[in-house]
Amino acid sequence: MEREIIIAGKPDQIENYVIAFQEIGIRAKSNFQCTWEKALTYPGLVLPGGGDIAPHLFGQPNLGSVNIDEDLDRLQMKLAEEYIRQKKPVLGICKGMQVINVCFGGTILQQLPTAYAHAYRNGDQYHMTIARQDSFLYPLYGYRFSVNSAHHQGIDRLGRGLEAIQFAQDNVIEGIMHKELPIIGVQWHPERMKETDERAEPGNRLLEFWIQLLPKNRSVCYTDTSENRKKTEG
Repeated sequence: MEREIIIAGKPDQIENYVIAFQEIGIRAKSNFQCTWEKALTYPGLVLPGGGDIAPHLFGQPNLGSVNIDEDLDRLQMKLAEEYIRQKKPVLGICKGMQVINVCFGGTILQQLPTAYAHAYRNGDQYHMTIARQDSFLYPLYGYRFSVNSAHHQGIDRLGRGLEAIQFAQDNVIEGIMHKELPIIGVQWHPERMKETDERAEPGNRLLEFWIQLLPKNRSVCYTDTSENRKKTEG
């Protein structure tokens, strides 16, 4: 039977993600296409890219954040917190990685000093990164590899239990993982890194790795980790 995951995003904004997972044999649907109760039953959650997170959700005034959809932010964070509570796998992509960081009490640098090297400019930019050799990224892509880039913000203070495992040449954090939970995030867009793109390695390697983290039994009962649900209040 084809496996299914849930993506915390509006249907018309996650088409690239749905297609990318279809290409590796996984059915993905938006949380807007089912009830809240149903959305909590999937074996894994994807937090996609998008606009910037409302700054007061991580305790800051607006210092350069744009394209904010606070209702979506709150919904994504609520879903993420429920999956964290259940210890289910979560994958954060671009904004999604930042959502994970905020859920664990971290903060966001709202305008990178080197945003010109990362921001979307009529398409993705590409730059070199370095991965920690003890991270899950190293067996997938090696020590040095190029990724696509479409962001002007980045992680500032890491949230509780999170580790930085990948960095751009300007030290911007490009990948994170939780020390104990099956939660990972990347600042780049694997759903747009195709086999035919010679500028970067295929993104499906990361997606397939994450799929292997999914529990086989959706009905497993997990321990409440309410401490992880606390975040900085604005």
